[in-house]
Amino acid sequence: MAKKKKKEGAGGPTGQEWLTTYSDMVTLVLCFFAVMFNPDEVTPSSMAQLSVSFMARGMGANQGGNTLSLGRYAELGNNINSLPSSSKGKSLGTALDKATSIFAPEIKSKKMTITSDERGVIISLASDAFFAPASAVINIETTRNILLRLGQLLASGDLAGRKFRIEGHTDSTPIDPEGPWESNWHLSAMRAINVLHYLSDLGISEKRFQVAGFADTMPVSSDDTPEGRAYNRRVDIIILDEAHL
Repeated sequence: MAKKKKKEGAGGPTGQEWLTTYSDMVTLVLCFFAVMFNPDEVTPSSMAQLSVSFMARGMGANQGGNTLSLGRYAELGNNINSLPSSSKGKSLGTALDKATSIFAPEIKSKKMTITSDERGVIISLASDAFFAPASAVINIETTRNILLRLGQLLASGDLAGRKFRIEGHTDSTPIDPEGPWESNWHLSAMRAINVLHYLSDLGISEKRFQVAGFADTMPVSSDDTPEGRAYNRRVDIIILDEAHL
């Protein structure tokens, strides 16, 4: 008597069971790295390098799997050999982390703020802590230690070859016509120049600096409140990215 043929798909292995185990493993690995990821350690410079690297290696939305082939921007010269130097980008990230650590007490007391943008790392000195009202003379007695640490940071080997820009800023309060300044432009510029002189006296070459006074034209907060005006009165020391020299 002939044996009945077993119907296809009726029980028995199908050869696809391994996919379930494989997908579970991939999910677990993804969860592991998501838990391990610390966004606080990601700097703007490292993210920019990562983004450029993905594009240059052909890992855009429609280029998956082409990590070993030339990217679609290769004809423009934007390949792995022309990516920004990782050591240069890392130095700005290191400077940001180091400045945040060195000046943690001053950041907490709002004498300073440390930020970064496309220009580089920005170390902001609150003018009210460093200067008397309507004065460009630095309060050395109360800020000497801060400026010494700032000079040590700028002179460190991590920033060798870097250039800096010192920017003076005021609020929109009109200058006293009986005072020593013709305008907020003069006051903001002189505050920046005096910070430059102090840092250069610590041994940092003046040739590494640029100086500018912006008066009240670049506020970081509203000038409608005393708190906002206090934030706007500042001197910014910018550790420049090479694209903004």
